Parts: sequence; structure tokens; C-alpha cells
Amino acid sequence: MYKFLLFLLFPICVFGQPYSIVIKGGHVIDPKNNINEPYDVAIQNGKVALVAKNIDAKGATQVVDAKGLYVTPGLIDIHGHVFAGTHSDRYLSDGNSALMPDGFTFRVGVTTIVDAGGAGWKSFPLFKQNIIDQSQTRVLSFLNIVGEGMRGGVHEQNMGDMDPRQAALVAQQYKDQIVGFKVAHFNGPQWTPVDNAVEAGRISNKPVMVDFGGNVPPLSLQELFMQHLRAGDIFTHTYTLLDGNVRETVVDDATAKVKPFVWEAIKKGIVFDVGYGGASFNFSQAIPAIKQGFLPTTISTDLHTGSMNTSMKDQLSVMSKFLVMGMELPAVIKASTWSAAQVIKHEELGHLSAGAIADITLLGLRQGNFGFYDKTGYKIEGKRKFECEMTIKDGRIVYDLNGIANPVVVKSK
Repeated sequence: MYKFLLFLLFPICVFGQPYSIVIKGGHVIDPKNNINEPYDVAIQNGKVALVAKNIDAKGATQVVDAKGLYVTPGLIDIHGHVFAGTHSDRYLSDGNSALMPDGFTFRVGVTTIVDAGGAGWKSFPLFKQNIIDQSQTRVLSFLNIVGEGMRGGVHEQNMGDMDPRQAALVAQQYKDQIVGFKVAHFNGPQWTPVDNAVEAGRISNKPVMVDFGGNVPPLSLQELFMQHLRAGDIFTHTYTLLDGNVRETVVDDATAKVKPFVWEAIKKGIVFDVGYGGASFNFSQAIPAIKQGFLPTTISTDLHTGSMNTSMKDQLSVMSKFLVMGMELPAVIKASTWSAAQVIKHEELGHLSAGAIADITLLGLRQGNFGFYDKTGYKIEGKRKFECEMTIKDGRIVYDLNGIANPVVVKSK
């Protein structure tokens, strides 16, 4: 009994071992555990050992000075494109429009990125071999309902290559990496791509992410939400206004009001994802939506070579825009951590509970005069902007902007 009480009182030490990392003096935001105040965080054996006031850092391998910083779970970007390759004709499926993840994740606090449909059931083994297994970043995948994946052009219009059973079979085979299914870029009036993806999701008990493509006249969002998708399925590119009237918007352009069926979809459990992209975000949609309380469930980038150097930039830039538009800071963090983990059904991520995987992001909130613009050139100004000071993945410091760890480098003995 005495030994049991000691374990409860001193969970920080396992068999007398000191912590590997203690983060001191930061402001912890952990939405799952309703924490939003100053705490220290201790890490041991790749796990969160303790979140508490004034943790004794004596003997710790590294101590991190987090004064003035926010300490959050590692950020999760549920919509990126990282099936990178060298093929000029393969777009986002082993092509050169996708990006190798490690160069674009840790420096902005992202510890987990989900590739959104680059690979289909035919190409997923190559994606796993070349990218997932080679990356320090945790890379997961929405499997494209198109067997060839997101190769662009005619490949993504081929309804004969949208096999829900084959997709579900591969998803079950790689259940630890595949989080769901993706519909993207289909241009036509048929519901077949959506229905086949939902069928694959039903078979394997996984969600579907829909990039609605385009058609003239546009397909009905109300029908998509209320008749085809299930609770937990994801509508990405939520705040987009595309030229040519090829996709219906969530905000009525004439009245600037969120359409009534959107509120019904929220009640049903439809997930609304930002999926910013190169052309998939408009302030004319987002600003009135945020003012009316229509907030995104998840904040994501749609990272690829066509978005990273235009108005999107990166995960922190997108998060900063929602902060500037009036979304509360804890809600922005939640949409980038715990909510994202819940949506992809990886609830071992996105929080700082004792025993959880030690994926942790330290964020500064810079004060100054900053400009934020969208693809149309519409610009808003703000006084605050996120900046990543440190990223910890699986209990190891993988990015330290200003050398705030002491010692900065742990030398092998």
C-alpha cells in the first residue's frame, strides 16, 4: 500500500530516473483537459510525465525556458499534400507539386500532417515506402477514392477507378496510417465519387473528406450535407468562393448570411475544415461567417507548392488569420490540436494528458503591425501573429528557433 501511495504522489519519476525535458514557465493551453493557465510540463521516455505548477527540474537532461510562450499539444494539419515525387505529370501523387513534409512542418509547430488524397489504393504502398516511413513528421493519409490518387486531369474524373471495396481493403490493411477517404476535383453532376467514398468509409468505419470539385450548375451543398454525408464526415475548403459559379458557398453572397442548412449540418455532425490552399479561401466568406459564430471545426493548410508561397504560407499563418478575424485563441488552438485528433480518430494525439505522446509546440505571439491577405488581394491588418519557438516530437526537440533549451544540444555519452 505504501509503495502504491508513493507512485501516486511521485508520478514524475520512473524507477528514479530524472526527466528528459522540463518546460518551465509557459502558459499551457490544452483544450482536452480544459487547461488555460501557467504550468510546467515534464517529459520522460517520450511521454508527458506531468503537467503541474513549479515542477522541480533538477537532474533533467534539458530544461526549456518557456516564459512568455504558449505551450500547446503538437499541431495537427489534417489537409496537406506530402506525397512528393519527381514526376511532372503526377500532380500531388508522387509528383513535384507535393512537398516533403519535414521541411514544412516542425518549423511551424506541426508534428502530424495528413496527406489529403494524394495516394489511392493503387499507390499507397509507394507513398508509405517513400514518404511515411522516411519522415520524422508523423504522416497519415486520407486515401483517395480514385485508385490512381490525385494525379490530376482525366485520372480524377474516372469513375471506373473509384472502387470503394478496394479502397476499404487497403485502408484496413494500413489502418494505422490511413485515417479516411478523400473525394477531390471531380467535375460533373454525378454523386458517384461521394457515394463511393462514403461506402468505403462505412465498410472501414472511417470518415470521408470532400473537396467538392466543380460543376455548372453547382451541386447542392444542402444535399451533400443532409443526404450523402454522415456525422463525422468532413467538408474541406469551407470558406471558398470559386470563379465561374462552379461550387456553392456556405455564406450567401447577396445577404452575407450563413445559409440555414449549414447550421443544420453542424447539428448533424458534419465537420467543417478550412483547407486554405492556393485558391480555396476568401475573406468575403470567412469574415461574415466568423462574425455569425460559424467557426471551423479544424484549421488546415492544403499545403503544396501552389499554396505555400501565395496567401496561405503555413499552418501558423492560417491560424493567425482566424485569430485576427475574432476567433478566440484557445479555440484556434483546439481547432489545430484536439479537434483535429478527434476528427481523424487518433485521440492519442492532440493533448497533454499524463502518459500521452509528448508532441508539444511552443508558440510565441508576436506583437506588431501585420498584414493578412487572400487570393483576391483583399487584406486585413492585425496586431498579433503566431511564431513557433520550439517543436517537440515524441519527447525529442526537433526544432528550436532561438536555442531556448538548456543545453541546446544533448551530447551522447
